[in-house]
Amino acid sequence: MQRRDFLGLIGAAALSIPRRGYAQKKTDMPLVGFLLVQKLETSVAKDRIAVLRKSLQEEGFIEGKNYSLAVRSAEGDLDRYPRFARELGASDARVIVVSSSLYGLVDSVLCRDGSYRGQATPAEIARQCEVFHEFRRSFPELPLVFCNIAADVIALGIVQSYAHPGGMVTGIVMSAVGGEETVTQKRIGFFKELVPSLKRLGMIEPVPAHGVLAMQEKDALQKVSLQMGFELVHYEIKTLDDLDSAVAAGLRDDVSAFYISGEPLMGADLPRLVSALAASGKPSAAPYPQFAQAGLLMSYSTDTLDAVRHAGIYAGKILHGARPGDLPIEQATKFTLVINLKTAKALGITVPSTLLAVADEVVE
Repeated sequence: MQRRDFLGLIGAAALSIPRRGYAQKKTDMPLVGFLLVQKLETSVAKDRIAVLRKSLQEEGFIEGKNYSLAVRSAEGDLDRYPRFARELGASDARVIVVSSSLYGLVDSVLCRDGSYRGQATPAEIARQCEVFHEFRRSFPELPLVFCNIAADVIALGIVQSYAHPGGMVTGIVMSAVGGEETVTQKRIGFFKELVPSLKRLGMIEPVPAHGVLAMQEKDALQKVSLQMGFELVHYEIKTLDDLDSAVAAGLRDDVSAFYISGEPLMGADLPRLVSALAASGKPSAAPYPQFAQAGLLMSYSTDTLDAVRHAGIYAGKILHGARPGDLPIEQATKFTLVINLKTAKALGITVPSTLLAVADEVVE
């Protein structure tokens, strides 16, 4: 079925459902929903979709034969996630895999007891909370499998425990208790080997942030900056249209380099991000592999594709009849250091041979 056939359902939202999958979905073929932040035409989105399909195949599910796949892209606008989830629920989705953000779906549960202390305004939190509860009232038995989020899901009240999550939510976290500071320290340690003269680091971050990641990042970077002897400066953007002004402000402040937040908005249009930073002539670092693969100097984090693979396996187990609450929350164990050698050469940076030796991927 072509994309235009779904316009009445999703309006201008991006959607990809193969013709054969939809045809058989009407005869009770299970539907798997996949929510992405990135645009569907990007390599990041294509890679994640391919990995999800492969992991479901490992569990015995072949698209078009015994399940159908609906992929929807928020294209950087996380406000679309709740609407997409409701539409998938109305389409009798058997399970939804959520990549990169739980905004509007699971994060919203944090405001049940007023314990949420993120950057969202009280009005925004209340709106998220109502969206979540409305979604759960309509689809109380719809399983959610998350991946590529950096949060302690127990402390946030999303699950009961890592071993026995309970309820209808499970998944894979990028870092658990204390993880963000440790990973950030190692990330900046690698970055300082590339930029030993680092004196002032400009962090570009979205505001308002829809999750807790930006807050964790800032706390971790502040601690690391004190330990490693550099100044941290913040540049907030509301949309990607503000990128150029944020970079210009950093140049006026004579920053040594830029650090890009891992919040989903920052990865929604990587070519645009890379272009803005390349024009600055400054080295840049970010958490996730796709950033360095696209053109930033360096990235270090858990392997995001591996997380999607594990989420796909969990989705397959749920299709086989497993309850989400019985599937333990997994913590990512595979980390990836990516160095863009092409970018290093353009910046006149000589990458130490010791760093090249430990890099998991070198982009040339």
